[in-house]
Amino acid sequence: MRVSEVHAAESVAYLNRALVKLQDIWEEIGIPEEQRVKRTSDVHKHIKSLLDLMIEEEEQLKKHLLLNIEKCRKELAILCSELQCPPFKEGDGRTILQLEKESRTHLEMLEKHKQERLKELKDLADKDHELCDIMCTTPFSIDKSAVPSVKQLESFRIYIDDLIKEKDRRHDEFVSIRKQVLVCMDELEQQPETSFETDVVCEDEEAFCLSNENIADVKLLLSRLQERKAENEFLCSDFRTKIKELWERLQIPQDERKDLSEHMVNSKKKNIEALQTELQRLELLKIQSMKSVIESIRAEIALLWNKCFFSSEQQEAFLVYHNDDFTEELLNLHETEVRRLKKYYEDHEELFEGVTKWQDSWTLYLELDKKANDPSRFNNRGGNLLKEEKQRADLQKTLPKLEKSLKSQIDAWEQENGKEFSVNGQQFLEYVQQQWEKHHEEKEREKLERQQKKSKQTQEEMFYGTRTPSKRRPPGPTTPAKLRKFNGTSTVSTPNSFLSSGLGGTMSQSYMQKPPLSASKGLGLWTSGRGRMPRALERNKENISHVNRNIPCGTPKPQDLTFNSVAGSYSDFAKDLAKASKSNVTPGLLNSTISNQ
Repeated sequence: MRVSEVHAAESVAYLNRALVKLQDIWEEIGIPEEQRVKRTSDVHKHIKSLLDLMIEEEEQLKKHLLLNIEKCRKELAILCSELQCPPFKEGDGRTILQLEKESRTHLEMLEKHKQERLKELKDLADKDHELCDIMCTTPFSIDKSAVPSVKQLESFRIYIDDLIKEKDRRHDEFVSIRKQVLVCMDELEQQPETSFETDVVCEDEEAFCLSNENIADVKLLLSRLQERKAENEFLCSDFRTKIKELWERLQIPQDERKDLSEHMVNSKKKNIEALQTELQRLELLKIQSMKSVIESIRAEIALLWNKCFFSSEQQEAFLVYHNDDFTEELLNLHETEVRRLKKYYEDHEELFEGVTKWQDSWTLYLELDKKANDPSRFNNRGGNLLKEEKQRADLQKTLPKLEKSLKSQIDAWEQENGKEFSVNGQQFLEYVQQQWEKHHEEKEREKLERQQKKSKQTQEEMFYGTRTPSKRRPPGPTTPAKLRKFNGTSTVSTPNSFLSSGLGGTMSQSYMQKPPLSASKGLGLWTSGRGRMPRALERNKENISHVNRNIPCGTPKPQDLTFNSVAGSYSDFAKDLAKASKSNVTPGLLNSTISNQ
């Protein structure tokens, strides 16, 4: 049983006890029955009226609660629609009080969300309005009288964030351009000429309208100022170039040049005026000293001819180079030629630098190659020999690579310009090929001269038995000298001295040992082993000169036993020697001059 029901039962019981108590009192007092009935009726009326009043009040409360629930339902429906959220659902089995409280609480919550959204919308709209005034952009499209959805607010926030970033970017760009504008105006010594330029230069940075049009106009202003500045710099640069050329040609003293040092750096209005004045002064001096100026220009032309690798025909094409009539017209022709040559060199600078690099490398290679054939280089004690050999080996590798690279560049240039690239009046690659061929021919000529010299030396050693000892002992074990006697005289001789000189040192010392003597074989050849030498040649060289003194008349002289003009092979020499000895020389005659060992 509920507590309220217990309380109601207790109230009824109390009412019954109260009525009984009243009856007892009335009985004791002795109140008549009629008055008892009346008093009981008054009690009944009083209790009934009190209970009816209480019931009416509770009915009013119930009605009020139901009205509140209905009102909350309507307002909730409207707010859910405005806030674009799901409709409110009442719970099942709820009492009137629970329904009223839930609906009222939910309504308050939605009302709070609505106010928050409206406030955020107002803040974003105010920021948007501020940014639009600064950047002259279109406001964000949104109904400010309606409650925005969460998605709309999110889009609005993103838009405002992007707008702030764009505003900061434009502001930074404007500040940067404004600084450059101020620098250019200062260098040009120029004041603002229009209201817009005044706004850019004089107005506060934060107050400047950062519209796309204004930013574009500021950029255009900077571009015009930079063009003027570039024109001034170009004009000053042209003035300086001409002034420096005239200084050199007129040989102006350094003291006079220092007076213009400040104006040779800056390009302001006062600098232009000073440079122009100096140039006019130098032009007047140039006219007054025409001959020296033209001769100076001719020296510059000659230098450019060398840098451009002009042939003599190309140089002679400038006919007035040797003209001695020093007039202003002649000066103008020379100055035009200098400009043409400079432009020609600039157009081909990369190729000319490559050609110059090849020429320098080629010259160095020829010098190193010439040193490599110089016997005195072995006297080096400072390590230069090793460095030169390494450098020469590097050049042998880099020269072909450089030629290949130049060929690619020249082919590309010729294809682009539709004409041949010439050096000294001929194609560069032909010039390179001629240089290599000339070098190879020179080396062949030197080689032939060395062979002829060695052949001549060999013949002299063969027939006269004399040879200047070498200062440097050849590599290999040292062979002791052998003592031989000729006509009772002892001589010391090196067995391999003849073949080492005559055959270029190609015979091993193991093949140079003394063969057995055989008087019966005379000058016959000893050919039992490969590469062995004739017996007659193993005798001391002095025997040959001795034989020469004892040959009878009519006998061929030793000059008949010769090598070829260049040292021939050993087999050819052996055949000639055998043939001569069998046909013309008596073996006994030759053997009779040789003393036994």
